[in-house]
Amino acid sequence: MSEGAAPGPYATVLVAVLKSPRDLEIARDEHWYRIPVKRLPTRAVGAPILAFYQPAAFGDERWAIRYYALAERWAEVRRLDLLPGEPDHPRAQEPYYQVCLGPLQSLPHPIESRRWRRITFIVTHWQRLREVEAVEDLLHGSALEESLWQAMRRLGYLAEKVLREAQGRFGGQ
Repeated sequence: MSEGAAPGPYATVLVAVLKSPRDLEIARDEHWYRIPVKRLPTRAVGAPILAFYQPAAFGDERWAIRYYALAERWAEVRRLDLLPGEPDHPRAQEPYYQVCLGPLQSLPHPIESRRWRRITFIVTHWQRLREVEAVEDLLHGSALEESLWQAMRRLGYLAEKVLREAQGRFGGQ
């Protein structure tokens, strides 16, 4: 994506977790973010936009997505090369993606989680990120699944309620 270009409505957005306020400082001040290669969903590699979920470590700003940045470049490096001050870290020699970022930007409004949840990565698209009010609404699938979810939302169903009902009826987790 060229500098200054607005993302298209269906540009891929990777929502990643900022594990600590230090990671937010790195993204904001040093303009990069790290992702273990083995943990990233294949369809997210090279995403042109990263958004950041803030877990409990962020106190009053926890359990929400407040910031995003355009990804300028993806490179595969060792974790040790990114964090040379942590040579004894158990994953120091493992491959990580270093995503070089443009300036960190605030979303028009925080996208909060309706309840506590463990999040690793969410792959969504730009228009959805700009429109939703809750983290749960970021999840999507094929065009057919998307149409189905939109119809259910218009009828007042929440994705988690539908999932619980389906699990109760058909089993599974």
